[in-house]
Amino acid sequence: MTDWLGQDAWEAVALSLRVSIWATLCSLPLGIFVAYALARWRFPGRQILNGLVHLPLILPPVVTGYLLLLTFGRRGPVGAFLESSFGIVLAFRWTGAALAAAIMAFPLMVRAIRLAIEAVDPRLEQAAGTLGASPLVVFVTVTLPLILPGVLTGTILAFAKAMGEFGATITFVSNIPGETQTVPSAIYAFLQVPGGEETAFRLVIVSVVLAMGALLLSEMVSRAVARRISGA
Repeated sequence: MTDWLGQDAWEAVALSLRVSIWATLCSLPLGIFVAYALARWRFPGRQILNGLVHLPLILPPVVTGYLLLLTFGRRGPVGAFLESSFGIVLAFRWTGAALAAAIMAFPLMVRAIRLAIEAVDPRLEQAAGTLGASPLVVFVTVTLPLILPGVLTGTILAFAKAMGEFGATITFVSNIPGETQTVPSAIYAFLQVPGGEETAFRLVIVSVVLAMGALLLSEMVSRAVARRISGA
């Protein structure tokens, strides 16, 4: 298998999986919270929050990456604070690639979870509240089980999006082999050198297989959870 793709290309695949998994898992709690806030709460600035969540879908990815560099770079306000206080450096590190992937995938996650929450009858939550359950208990025992298919769908869609992220990632963390070179960056790099087209095409095949596998897994898991919830 190493001969078929090459050591550098397999490192890019492994790094992409690492970045995507961390990006998805770390953003999931915030994604659920934001989706619930947008679906159930009415507060000043709600539309602004909704716009900020979906902004990465509208902006060119390079712009998002540049904004990340200005904010989380070593000279940026957040990046300088993280480095001086905790020794954390995000720019030109794989952790920065995970941050960029999480931000680009966040809108898809929030959208899927929000639609699932809006499909739940609020009267079910209100009924649990009248029995004395706290809002957190109501969410954990009533809302979360009902929206679980949507949460799983949003999680896997976000993972697939993170796997394919390129523009924001290469702008924020560059294309360093073994450190920040994910599959899309590796494909781009191989296409720039003579004779690299074959390896690039093989990486494309790997990308398609991983993306299709994620989508099929999303469908299978969502249907299984939905059947279990309905008692079928």
